[in-house]
Amino acid sequence: MIITDTHTHLYSEAFDEDRSEMIQRAIDAKVERFFIPAIDSVYTEAMLQLEKDFPDHVFLMMGLHPTHVKANYKEELAHVEEMLAKRNFCAVGEIGIDLYWDKTTLEIQIEAFKHQINLAKKYKLPIVIHCREAFDEIFQVLEQEKSDDLFGIFHCFTGNLEQAHKAISFNMKLGIGGVVTFKNGRIDQFINQIDLKHIVLETDSPYLAPKPYRGKRNESMYIEKVLEKISELYGITADEVAKITTQNSKEVFGI
Repeated sequence: MIITDTHTHLYSEAFDEDRSEMIQRAIDAKVERFFIPAIDSVYTEAMLQLEKDFPDHVFLMMGLHPTHVKANYKEELAHVEEMLAKRNFCAVGEIGIDLYWDKTTLEIQIEAFKHQINLAKKYKLPIVIHCREAFDEIFQVLEQEKSDDLFGIFHCFTGNLEQAHKAISFNMKLGIGGVVTFKNGRIDQFINQIDLKHIVLETDSPYLAPKPYRGKRNESMYIEKVLEKISELYGITADEVAKITTQNSKEVFGI
């Protein structure tokens, strides 16, 4: 069994004390593929170091996170362009719109989102979408930009069944993480109505730890709790869930 964590911030400062040990714990638990989203240029070197330290397991994305779309966003987008031109990445991400923290940057968030979608098309890469309190705005952009060469993952999907079907209609897989184990997470009430071919697993570590670790630092090994919950909801074995969702991740990332 190979388990794939399609979204984990392994370079986070939260892992500075035990990063290598934490990654090895996950590998020992059969989590063998780690897909690493970018946030901004500050973390690029740390991401490259991770790839160097774990070349058979770590795969890097490049992008500007919507909460980091600030006054210097054009410089940050230039960095994204420079890195994409320089070497291979598995996706453009994480990108999107976040209206939880700051609604005043919506206009430049949309501009940055569209710009990076077009970079993904240029390099024939998937996108990995961050959406917080912005489903309508995200779907509006996807509607404007939709094409056969636009595809990817709707990371940390927390919408309803209708929004799930809409995301899938734009060639997006749904990234399911710790929220599926939460009592008030709600996605557990309908996710088994979605064909498993549209699902990938993730942790978003160090954030959103699943039960029974909720409120603590998340790590990639805890994806096994997400796997168990999905297995229970779909009524199939954990091995089967791991096999299908890993295959889905291969289809998206081409790795």
